[in-house]
Amino acid sequence: MMLWENGIKRTGTKFCDSVRAKHKEVCLHKDSPLGETILECYNCGCRNVFLLGFISAKTESVVVLLCREPCLNVNALKDMNWDLSQWCPLIDDRCFLQWLVKVPSEQEQLRARQISAQQINKVEELWKTNPDASLEDLEKPGIDDEPQPVALKYEDAYQYQNVFAPLIKLEADYDKMMKESQSKDNVTVRWDIGLNKKRVAYFVFPKEDNELRLVPGDELRLRYSGDAAHPAWQAVGHVIKLTAQEEVALELRASQGVPVDVSHGFSVDFVWKSTSFDRMQGAMKTFAVDETSVSGYIYHHLLGHEVEVQMVRNTLPRRFGAPGLPELNASQAFAVKSVLQKPISLIQGPPGTGKTVTSAAIVYNMAKQGQGQVLVCAPSNVAVDQLAEKISSTGLKVVRLCAKSREAVSSPVEHLTLHYQVRHLDTSEKSELHKLQLLKDEQGELSSSDEKKYKALKRATEREISQSADVICCTCVGAGDPRLANFRFRQVLIDESTQATEPECLIPLVLGVKQVVLVGDHCQLGPVIMCKKGARAGLAQSLFERLVLLGVKPIRLQVQYRMHPCLSEFPSNSFYEGTLQNGVTINERQSLGIDFPWPVPNRPVFFYVQMGQEEISASGTSYLNRTEAANVEKIVTTFLRSGVVPSQIGVITPYEGQRAYIVNYMSRNGALRQQLYKEIEVASVDSFQGREKDYIILSCVRSNEHQGIGFLNDPRRLNVALTRARYGIVILGNPKVLSKQPLWNGLLTHYKEHECLIEGPLNNLKQSMVQFQKPKKVYNNRRVFFSRGPGIVPSDNFASAASSSPNADRRNSRARGAYMPPGLPNGTHKPGVQPTRFEMPQVPLQPFPGPPSQPYAIPTHEAVHGPVGAVPQVPQPGNRGFGAGCGYAGAPISSLLQHQQGTPQNAGTLGSAFNFPLENPSGQPSMGGQLSQPGFVNNMAIQRPSRSLHDGFSRGDYLGDDFKTQGSHVPYNIADFSTQV
Repeated sequence: MMLWENGIKRTGTKFCDSVRAKHKEVCLHKDSPLGETILECYNCGCRNVFLLGFISAKTESVVVLLCREPCLNVNALKDMNWDLSQWCPLIDDRCFLQWLVKVPSEQEQLRARQISAQQINKVEELWKTNPDASLEDLEKPGIDDEPQPVALKYEDAYQYQNVFAPLIKLEADYDKMMKESQSKDNVTVRWDIGLNKKRVAYFVFPKEDNELRLVPGDELRLRYSGDAAHPAWQAVGHVIKLTAQEEVALELRASQGVPVDVSHGFSVDFVWKSTSFDRMQGAMKTFAVDETSVSGYIYHHLLGHEVEVQMVRNTLPRRFGAPGLPELNASQAFAVKSVLQKPISLIQGPPGTGKTVTSAAIVYNMAKQGQGQVLVCAPSNVAVDQLAEKISSTGLKVVRLCAKSREAVSSPVEHLTLHYQVRHLDTSEKSELHKLQLLKDEQGELSSSDEKKYKALKRATEREISQSADVICCTCVGAGDPRLANFRFRQVLIDESTQATEPECLIPLVLGVKQVVLVGDHCQLGPVIMCKKGARAGLAQSLFERLVLLGVKPIRLQVQYRMHPCLSEFPSNSFYEGTLQNGVTINERQSLGIDFPWPVPNRPVFFYVQMGQEEISASGTSYLNRTEAANVEKIVTTFLRSGVVPSQIGVITPYEGQRAYIVNYMSRNGALRQQLYKEIEVASVDSFQGREKDYIILSCVRSNEHQGIGFLNDPRRLNVALTRARYGIVILGNPKVLSKQPLWNGLLTHYKEHECLIEGPLNNLKQSMVQFQKPKKVYNNRRVFFSRGPGIVPSDNFASAASSSPNADRRNSRARGAYMPPGLPNGTHKPGVQPTRFEMPQVPLQPFPGPPSQPYAIPTHEAVHGPVGAVPQVPQPGNRGFGAGCGYAGAPISSLLQHQQGTPQNAGTLGSAFNFPLENPSGQPSMGGQLSQPGFVNNMAIQRPSRSLHDGFSRGDYLGDDFKTQGSHVPYNIADFSTQV
């Protein structure tokens, strides 16, 4: 086993900085203080060093090694004369304890080979594909090659394709390697038969902290090697559900020869499918070669070319709401009105502002314009289902197109799915299809002639149902389904578009789009990119974010209906320039009959100070904090005893190691019935995006001297974590560590000012006097975007990378002139001549500027004084240009409706440091505070910043090296664009 520390390479004595090679057993060197010893648990013999710790035996001068799980909690050991509360892990601050492994002397360190952290990271990346890789392999040609980064603008679709295609291949190769490496042996299976007569295998698929989580629709291969009574057997199936006990239900495609009388000794493999990546590559090819794939205006706009602002000519409805939906507030109505008049629109929906209702209203009004079917997409199935349900409630005919691998997965919109409608089409002419379907269900398969007839009838019926729909809903990747191959959609809406990669968004757009709406929030977490090279090159930037950088101003929804007003105060000020207004009052968010010891009774929020140390999880690739986990259980128990039901509580944490530990701890140590704790959802912050609970408990985990706070650095992750609760939130963390980061420092200061920074036992809470660390200042050297036309950057020009190639600029015949109202679905675009003032200079393209220049708004007038990223001082009420003080919720949502009087109050006000101009429908410039028309903000951080922009990140630790939860969103790599002062 090769282990690292302080840049020294040794064998058998030091702790591996990041255990990607999955080595967990250690034998000490024969010259070490303890001699040639294998480290193992005294009680059970476990040799996983990440689980091992020690306690001193009271009566003997010895230490005892015990594992954290399960032996530290075995009752039999508690009866021995050992103080189990003194258990400490063998690894502290990523090093073995000094009495176990002595620290090399200075002379030894000078004699040793010097290895940088960067080299360690690179060789550990190599181990994923080549376990035998060494440092010498880093010298081989091509190892250090980075792909061409994404750009802000592209000369043509061929250059666009040349940049993105290699990035998609990188991600595809990485995904394939990860999934195919996760085979499991010795799996125990129990058998069942589904309602459709297909065999279903149930089994537990154990998962390491850093491995991919199974989801419904995944394809697995179940194998049995055979024995004396059974031949070797294997079959492929789809995951149809994951039970509460973490059992996987796998529906097999074929039921012949299944060894149902055997339950032990099976193996499970992932079956990797390239479908989603193939469709992304196909969409980019279509974008480049097919003149009719998108309108000329959208083509040039997506590539970042200068085009005159165009309006869509159509008749606007008298009211912008839709039947079956709640009445729209002013900002929602303005968003719908604006979208209907523009070929490209961005809608920013902060947490709880009614994105889904607004999107459904937009789709309803588009469908009523008679321009053909509307295509509605989102990157996730959950988001598509939610939107399909809302749109269906307006009375429109909706078809939800599912991937064939997910047809057996239960869905809340089952009645809207295409496969359900095909099966339940009650017409006499479809009786033959119905008969063949019954025969197939009973027999499992049909004769070749019947199968041919069945497929033809089914295809015709699917097409008939799809053509008769007003709206078709599917995932972005699902828009590339062959069943939609001959459909054309002039109008496309993509929800949660900030969580989709750019090529993913392109799939639904290349079906003939002339009007596109992207809905999302670039102040929340972005796409999940597993391959670090791809993420560094910019694949983690969404199309929404790039259009923002190009100067397309999102229309922001402004009224939040989720959070208690005191919960929305800090996120509003920190991430949305103080523009969020409260659509719920304090009274509407008071927990009647709930007797929970909130320190300030009318503020259901507190930060619970924790000083327990973080530990490395069993996998070696994540973190946990036992002190925080124990207090999470106490808080959960207090909530349950005070009258809260389990479904109202959510426990979230950034780390998979902590999530798993909390689940085990509560089930083992919970003071109430075990079933109550099992019903409480414990999840990662990332997986909770788009979700909400009445009460949220956030465990921050990180607590150390030198390692920093990892991807808690990402302000978007903090925004998501703080905005999941409706009634109240409790945050557990170490303020001394967290306060080093400017934004966390601002949050802690905010809590302290409101007497919500608390310590002590739950039955005797008191204000904490803990002193914060001084946050580190970080200056951002990324490019600043000035307003010289749409997205023009000083000295930033279009690329010539493709201009000298035979493929150069083949589609410049596309019109950039007046926007054409949608014509026939398959009509070609009107050719146009490129206006003189829009000619593109042929000079090299600037490299990818990094992630969006402002994940949250912290611009300044002059040089930075004090912590960058801290919440600016809020002026007193009555100061010029500002409204009422922070968090006032005196105006219920009724005051925001156009037909009623009243002035809405902001959830937070703009501090004096904010200098972005806001736009509103009346055209009057407004500077923070209240707008001339409530709720109408069309605000964008890159629009005319007076001077430089600064970033609120801390350079506290090396983000690229942070242990990841599975599928964690890629944090901004601070090393790329900031310098510490």
